[in-house]
Amino acid sequence: MRRAVCPGSFDPITNGHLDIIARASRLYDTVYVAVMINQSKQGLFSVEERIDLIGEVTADFGNVQVESFHGLLVDFCKEREIPAIVKGLRAVSDFDYELQMAQMNIGLSGVETLFVPTNPTYSFLSSSLVKEVAQWGGDISHLVPPTILAALNDRLGQR
Repeated sequence: MRRAVCPGSFDPITNGHLDIIARASRLYDTVYVAVMINQSKQGLFSVEERIDLIGEVTADFGNVQVESFHGLLVDFCKEREIPAIVKGLRAVSDFDYELQMAQMNIGLSGVETLFVPTNPTYSFLSSSLVKEVAQWGGDISHLVPPTILAALNDRLGQR
């Protein structure tokens, strides 16, 4: 069984993230979406909420499992016998950082990293940017799935 992981904070998941996950799901039997727990950072959505939202928007793929992780991604991979990490690259600046991480991960555990170029439609997209635009009332309906848009509007309306 071929397995891969798509890691991130996904606060919130965007159409750019979903594009990478969808493409990975066509290449692997099982794709884990690993939601990073960073206790030093306060997210807009809790880890549990992110897991639920991601599960909802990836349900149609049929081979995606969503879990959280804390610590080293390579330990998450070892525990689940995942040999590959799939990362989307938006720009050259992403590559500089991600290459260092990939080299560290293969050196630590032998886990390979595959880089997938982001669809140009989403090359500028990040969760932080989506949250900022949404906070100021901008239209993000083309940047996130409807479920995520509703969750964002609900959460930001409560603030």
